[in-house]
Amino acid sequence: MNFSMDAHGGSPSSSSSKENVPPSYKRDGSHVPRAKKRSVLGVLLDIELNGRSLSQGSQLSKLSSVSDSSQLVGSSFDVYVEEPSRGDSEATPDPELQGDEVAALDAARCLLELSSGSSLDASTESRPDDSLLSEEVMCVSEYAEEIHQLLREREVKFRPKPDLLDKHPELTGSMRVTVVDWLVEVTQEFKLSGETLHLAVNYLDRFLSRTSDVKRCQLQLLGTTALMIAAKYEETCHPEAHQFVYITDCTYSMKHLLRMELVFLTVLSFKMSAPTAHQFIRQFLTVQFVCRRTENLTLFVADLSLLETELCLLYNPSVLAAAAFCLANYTLNKSLWPQSLCVFTGYTVADITPCLSDLHKLYVNAEGRPQQAVREKYSSSKYHGVSGIAPPTILPLQ
Repeated sequence: MNFSMDAHGGSPSSSSSKENVPPSYKRDGSHVPRAKKRSVLGVLLDIELNGRSLSQGSQLSKLSSVSDSSQLVGSSFDVYVEEPSRGDSEATPDPELQGDEVAALDAARCLLELSSGSSLDASTESRPDDSLLSEEVMCVSEYAEEIHQLLREREVKFRPKPDLLDKHPELTGSMRVTVVDWLVEVTQEFKLSGETLHLAVNYLDRFLSRTSDVKRCQLQLLGTTALMIAAKYEETCHPEAHQFVYITDCTYSMKHLLRMELVFLTVLSFKMSAPTAHQFIRQFLTVQFVCRRTENLTLFVADLSLLETELCLLYNPSVLAAAAFCLANYTLNKSLWPQSLCVFTGYTVADITPCLSDLHKLYVNAEGRPQQAVREKYSSSKYHGVSGIAPPTILPLQ
């Protein structure tokens, strides 16, 4: 599965499918007939020589010396790893995060070591990390408030920068949206969880926040790498690396994917436990019971928010989760923000209103967007077909 975009970063365009396409993979690695041929999202990529020159001797991890504080990584895939500034959200002085500057500057050393050796599966290395709390633990009422406060603190530290695309002249917001839409398709293909999708988007945005001059031809590789890492972090049984190579129509080699994985993890300082809107929603649902349709509609609206770059960057995940809950609850039950969640989160309806208004506009316009992967996902009976529910025309907001 590849993906394409016109030179101006417009909507995805289909391209002709390859002949003799290899079969799809099950999670156990066995082959099964491919049930569905997706349109190839394809040359966001702009890869010269039909995208195959990448596997003919180019060294992804070659280091070029530079005179400023940036580190240049790669020849075919040049990524500048920026030295974190004191204004960075992930560089906030904190006992957990004080190693970020060292880790980012050590990226070059790690890449040189990698290029001189075999391609290792970087995320299998033993590294300290703060594991996200499982849903079972989050349901323990005695600790619910403490868990919520911890997540609220961490969401601020692990937010991407609002200007994350400013340092990447070749990238546009519509390109990012195309990648996220494609990631939704891939999560469906591999039957990955909603939390894995939200984590992958967080990783991608944080990576773009801490680097510069990412090329258009790198964006699918970055999205694929982010999803592979998120799947390893979140899933009990995750797809293998060769399956992620195949899902890109083998545009990239295994070496490219594994080397970019190490770049990714090093830039993010191996800190993968980022709170997401999906995680906050799961916690809210342990505090306030709702029917399954309301639950699925909440998740649908939250997934739609991933397609809107400004929403992801403007609001904290907890606010997005609260607004998605309010919108779904009002759509189906004519009620906004229950008192139980007001007490639990400290958010009032007034606190949520700006985000709620933006999500409502996104929900109203969802059917007319060129990116339809989220709506297709939630049109299935598994999710009670909630994407077919008409949004309210107006909200009772002052």
